[in-house]
Amino acid sequence: MDILILSNFCMDFSENDNDRFLYIAKMLCKEHNVEIITSDFYHTEKRFRKEAVAKWPFKITFLHETGYSKNVCLKRFYSHYIWGKSVKEYLAKRKKPDVIYCAIPSLSAPLSAAKYCEKNNVRFVIDVQDLWPEAFQMVMNIPILSDIAFLPIKKMADGIYKRADAICAVSQTYVDRAMKVNNKCSKGVSVFLGTDLNVFDENALNNKVERDVADRLRLAYCGTLGSSYDLTCVIDALDIIKKKGLQPPKFIVMGDGPDKERFEKYSKEKDIDAEFLGRMSYDKMCGMLKSCDITVNPIKSGSAGSIINKHADYTASGLPVLNTQECREYRKLVKEYKMGFNCKNGDAEDLADKLERLIKEPKLRKIMGNNSRKCAEELFNRKNSYLRITDLIEKE
Repeated sequence: MDILILSNFCMDFSENDNDRFLYIAKMLCKEHNVEIITSDFYHTEKRFRKEAVAKWPFKITFLHETGYSKNVCLKRFYSHYIWGKSVKEYLAKRKKPDVIYCAIPSLSAPLSAAKYCEKNNVRFVIDVQDLWPEAFQMVMNIPILSDIAFLPIKKMADGIYKRADAICAVSQTYVDRAMKVNNKCSKGVSVFLGTDLNVFDENALNNKVERDVADRLRLAYCGTLGSSYDLTCVIDALDIIKKKGLQPPKFIVMGDGPDKERFEKYSKEKDIDAEFLGRMSYDKMCGMLKSCDITVNPIKSGSAGSIINKHADYTASGLPVLNTQECREYRKLVKEYKMGFNCKNGDAEDLADKLERLIKEPKLRKIMGNNSRKCAEELFNRKNSYLRITDLIEKE
């Protein structure tokens, strides 16, 4: 089969790249002709690409967009519009593929691809990574006005969802959203972003972070440092622990984003021992995460996010999680697997109470950590779970 993978936000194509679509391309190219089409603008670092960092046994095509400096800005919408035009022009010139496997978002290019597939009788398989415009409405939430302003984007999303011949998503929450407007599919497939546990374990071993026996506990966060992530609540909880006369864990923060300086400043104001390590390569991150004792997933109220990258890495690490995210699907996992505590969103006192339990009860940390790893093995291991995606793509 000739399989075209369309993904606006691919990572850097390095040997340590943990991108979902690169992983699937590696699986599919063993038996099929595979091409990844992505942007020449690297969203994560807000820079233009030169070429793939490593050589891969499939074609990688970079198509132009104009770029942008902020995640939420008009320039970003324009940039995605230009990328959509680039994709439309490329598809018109390219030999007709057997199937297009398409990441959602962005929306302009997937809508062009959806219409192309409909017109040319090409199988169209979508993989919903995030909900637009819902994610933007969380940041720019003005009652009534936001609904009106984002209506054209909602119509674009619905236009993509309803044209899909098969629907996959990173959570059942997102599957259900797409299925609301699709009459072609009997059901969708939920496959978490996940990670390859063998790769994670090898990375953690090869990048092991040595710790002194007398070291204090470490609380880990990895991911974006932006408006959706409530690290101020975590810092407040650590401050509460300190004021109770307990030694709070050292806060290890892995990641970058527009609010990094604000979070750093706030931790200093509260006199909290926090180490902001910035963006790390995936292999280094695995080693650092594995060296910690507890993880925290502090996502603000109203977030459209569901099952995300950090959930896989947290479970793979075999550490208990403190979760403030409101997503029912993830809270259910935390509760059913007994792999940590669900906390009240935005409530530093409640977060501190749950953290205090984990500080004082090492046996509980161990039990919950083991349960976390069990969750990873059963639900987040790409080696097994991604077979459901390749089966969906290969279906005639």
